[in-house]
Amino acid sequence: MKEKQYKRTTVTAALPYANGGVHIGHLAGVYVPADIYVRYLRLKKQEVVFIGGSDEHGVPITIRARKEGITPQDVVDRYHNMIKDSFEKFGISFDIYSRTTSKIHHTLAADFFRKLHDEGKLTEEVSKQYYDEEAKQFLADRYITGECPHCHNEHAYGDQCEKCGRDLAPTELINPKSTLSGSAPVMKETKNWCLPLNQYQEWLKRWILEEHKEWRPNVYGQCKSWLDMDLQPRAMTRDLDWGIPVPLEGAEGKVLYVWFDAPIGYISNTKELCDAHPETWGNWEKWWKDTDTRLIHFIGKDNIVFHCIIFPTMMKAHGDLIMPDNVPANEFLNLENEKISTSKNWAVWLHEYLEDMPGKQDVMRYVLTANAPETKDNNFTWKDFQERNNSELVAIYGNFVNRALQLTKKYFDGMVPVCGELLDVDRQALDEFKDVKQKVEALLDVFKFRDALKEAMNLARIGNKYITDCEPWKVWKTDPERVKTILYISLQLVANLSVAFEPFLPFSSAKLRNMINMQDFDWTQLGRTDLLKAGHQLAEPELLFEKIEDETIGQQLQKLENAKKENESAAYKAKEIKPEVSFEDFEKLDIRVGHVKHCEKVKKAKKLLKFTLDDGSGEDRTIVSGIAAYYEPEELIGKDVLFIANFAPRKLMGIESQGMILSAENFDGSLSVTSLLKEAKPGSCVG
Repeated sequence: MKEKQYKRTTVTAALPYANGGVHIGHLAGVYVPADIYVRYLRLKKQEVVFIGGSDEHGVPITIRARKEGITPQDVVDRYHNMIKDSFEKFGISFDIYSRTTSKIHHTLAADFFRKLHDEGKLTEEVSKQYYDEEAKQFLADRYITGECPHCHNEHAYGDQCEKCGRDLAPTELINPKSTLSGSAPVMKETKNWCLPLNQYQEWLKRWILEEHKEWRPNVYGQCKSWLDMDLQPRAMTRDLDWGIPVPLEGAEGKVLYVWFDAPIGYISNTKELCDAHPETWGNWEKWWKDTDTRLIHFIGKDNIVFHCIIFPTMMKAHGDLIMPDNVPANEFLNLENEKISTSKNWAVWLHEYLEDMPGKQDVMRYVLTANAPETKDNNFTWKDFQERNNSELVAIYGNFVNRALQLTKKYFDGMVPVCGELLDVDRQALDEFKDVKQKVEALLDVFKFRDALKEAMNLARIGNKYITDCEPWKVWKTDPERVKTILYISLQLVANLSVAFEPFLPFSSAKLRNMINMQDFDWTQLGRTDLLKAGHQLAEPELLFEKIEDETIGQQLQKLENAKKENESAAYKAKEIKPEVSFEDFEKLDIRVGHVKHCEKVKKAKKLLKFTLDDGSGEDRTIVSGIAAYYEPEELIGKDVLFIANFAPRKLMGIESQGMILSAENFDGSLSVTSLLKEAKPGSCVG
């Protein structure tokens, strides 16, 4: 089947969440590859728009605002401005970077929802959700904490346990508590409007699994795993006070689900750009409704489901919008062999990098592209950063450019010499070089940015080897005419490098073009050997890159070490006292002494132990506890422990657990089973 030819391309980059800064994981996963692709299309003189913006709604923002005692708007204003400024300084060349708190976005998102509602594309579903009677509001997942049913971490959230990493539903938590009041929430009915994904499942299967087999394996595979299951309706509204109000009567106190409104931000930001500059960009609809427009989403792997299943379903239901042609999602980038963690400050923040290493935007762009997590998670280390800068950018690319320009200045007063007769060594260099445009182009067209960068750097290697083999500084003494040819060819390679690296390293490419006085350039010039005519005057040469010393890298490693020490220090501080409870509430807990008659590991469960207790009743009691990581069963047999006797039984790994063993959580997260100073009979009550 012949590939469709498009007139223009709409490129979007995932909207960063405005409750913190941007780090190198975000850059490697989304923004650097998106910027490379857009710069490449612009170089080819193709019509393209590059859309970005801040995602400013959702629960994490309200949590940060509550913690800091400020408004959610204060939070998003702070981080939107920080992120926008960082992107601009780093060279992420958005045509617009706007935000989802803008008036135009609120209007467009509300209109989008109302259209789906009025056309019967949404379903109304009544469900039970946790409600805080003291705070008088429904609780989002992150406003609920409790004991994880898997690892028994008592501080798991309603959507995830950060200790064992399991995804959770709020109803799975043991002893759930509201983070707003500290009280136990109750289940209460609420109505929400849902997107019936199940009605679009067959269409999604055809569109993705049959029509887009060219998508990256990680994207295609994740979509397939979802589509192999039965999709269910997904709520597109939430009971919150921060977000876009649901534009329906009777929906007071409800807002649009952040994953409904955020992707519409791509459209509203395009409309904002087009409305402000119609003479340049035309009407926004040509970028989102015209079938001659190609739509590309750049995202991280955690957003695949939203961009490949939920948002396309929204657009399909809407009826007038084009579908994404490709969604080149990257995997995750680790930092110094550990997962990047914003909560632990284990990250390299973009705004801090720009301050610590001024003028080195392209070094980071180069390293993140060379080490891009395109097909699997990858790792960033500061030593590798230093090594790639010093041994590749400085020693190969920069060295070749500097030698070619300095020798031209020395021997020909900075003027491009006339090319003479070619020798075999010249022809070999030109022969190796002739396919560079085709190779780089073929890789960029299919989003293989890491390999494309290798091909661009290979051009620098060809040049560096050529000038080293020819040794014009020696030949000058015996054959000055020969030096003219050597430097002419070298300068043509230099000029080509300024084009080849433009999508990847825009700052150094611009600097290089200034040094060679090359003002006009585009992609079609790549591969030509007459970019700089004989007699063309070059400007004053400068070093394109500079060596990064151990001291600079040591400072960055020390910063990470300090973050690790701060986290360890914080871990060894007692947690805040929980909200006060009445004595009557305490009396409701029936805490008793139990004698451990038997203890064994639960099969296929690394963290669970099965206790058989003498609880003084004359019958054995079975309790399952998640402490296998801290005790061998033999250590506990014969011990007296405390347990809660009046918890409702729960099944764990098929075993009915009749209570909970009491343990103390140490500052490092380990657990210690409670014991007694004096003997007490099994069944003795604590109180």
